[in-house]
Amino acid sequence: MNFPEEIKKLRERALLTQTEFAEIVGVAFSTVNRWEAGKARPNIKAMKNIKAYCEENSLPYEEVEEAWLNFDVKRGNKQ
Repeated sequence: MNFPEEIKKLRERALLTQTEFAEIVGVAFSTVNRWEAGKARPNIKAMKNIKAYCEENSLPYEEVEEAWLNFDVKRGNKQ
C-alpha cells in the first residue's frame, strides 16, 4: 500500500475523523486531508507524533513508516 492509503487506514482503524486525527498529531485538518490525497507527506515531527499515538493505543505503525519512507509526493506513489 502507498502512504495515503496507509495513513487513512490507520486513522480509520482508530475510528477518528480527519479533524480528530489532526488534533492528536498536532497539525491542521487540511494537512491530514493533503496526506490522504497524496499531495503531501508528514514531516519528522508529525511522524514522531503518529508513532507515539500508535504506541499508546496499540496500533500498528511499521507499515505506515515504511510507506512514508518510500513515498514520493511528486509521483504520488512508491519510488
